[in-house]
Amino acid sequence: MNLPNRLTLARIILIPIFMAFLLIQDAKGHTIFPYQDIVAAVIFILAATTDGLDGYIARKRGQVTTLGKFMDPLADKLLVSAALISLVELGDVPAWIAWVILGREFAVTGLRAIASADGVVIAASKLGKIKTVTQVIAISAILLKDWPFSLIHIPIGQPFLYIALFFTVLSGVDYMVKMKKLFRK
Repeated sequence: MNLPNRLTLARIILIPIFMAFLLIQDAKGHTIFPYQDIVAAVIFILAATTDGLDGYIARKRGQVTTLGKFMDPLADKLLVSAALISLVELGDVPAWIAWVILGREFAVTGLRAIASADGVVIAASKLGKIKTVTQVIAISAILLKDWPFSLIHIPIGQPFLYIALFFTVLSGVDYMVKMKKLFRK
C-alpha cells in the first residue's frame, strides 16, 4: 500500500463524509451544522485534488500498481457519481445531465473492461482529462453556490455543468471510436 494508493483510498473514504456534510438536514430541511455546505465543498475539492496527485506521485516514483490502476478510476467515478446524485437530490443539477454523465462513465468503464480482457489497456485521453477537470469545476462551483463570482452576480456552476456535459459526451464518443478501431484489428 504505497502513497499513491493511500491517496486513492483516502478519496474513497472521503466520499461518505462529503455526502454526510452535504445532505444531512433536520426535520425542517435545514442544515444542522454552520457552514455545512462549505465544509462539503472543501471535502469534495480535497478529494478531487487527490486524483491528479496520486497519479503524478505514482508515475514520478515508479509506484504504478495494478491495484492503483483499478482503484483510481473507480474512486473518480464514485466521487463524481456521489456528488452528482446528491446535487440532483438537492435540486441543483437536472437529473438528465447526471444520467448522461454517469451513463458515459459506465459505458467507458465497460469498454475498458472488455479491452482489458483482451489484454488492451486504454489510457485516459486528453479529452477524458478535460472532462474530469470541467466536471470538478462545475460540481465545486455548484457546491459553493458560485462563490466568489456570486458576489458580482456571475453564475459559473451551471454554465460549467454544460461545458462538462459537452466534454463528457465528446470524450465518450472518442473512446467508442478508439474501441471500434481496436476491435477491427
